[in-house]
Amino acid sequence: MSTIEFSATVELSSDGRAFLKLPFDPDLTWGVKSRHHVSGEISGRKFRGPVERHDSGWRLSLGPAWRRDCGIEVGDAVTVLLAPEGPQWDSLPTDLAEALDAEPEARAFFESLATFYRKGYLRWLEGSARRPEVRRERIREWIDLLKAGKKSRP
Repeated sequence: MSTIEFSATVELSSDGRAFLKLPFDPDLTWGVKSRHHVSGEISGRKFRGPVERHDSGWRLSLGPAWRRDCGIEVGDAVTVLLAPEGPQWDSLPTDLAEALDAEPEARAFFESLATFYRKGYLRWLEGSARRPEVRRERIREWIDLLKAGKKSRP
């Protein structure tokens, strides 16, 4: 997964929220998702958050507390470094990737999850690495939970 660097100007939306427009399509760069969880830097200050699709394209919202603490204002030109956060599609074990490929609804939900939830599912599945029969059963349960829109196991 690649890190993207670009320059942008902090803009203000019609509802009063500050954001950065992305000059690239994250679906083309990092794979298709409804939301991309990213981390990186904005003008040398650490940042984590989701990149979301809006009418005018993809954008990164900048919360008021984060902007205040970093001294970044609407209208400021900034340099941005972003990379996808957490486990990504190309790093999944083959059996998990195949199970998700067979269930597009589960895959889409898994990819929309924040890093915390993706890692939680993967830790649970990896806990059965030495017991193939348990792993297969956990993968089936995992797919069912994802299809039901569950962020984590009960």
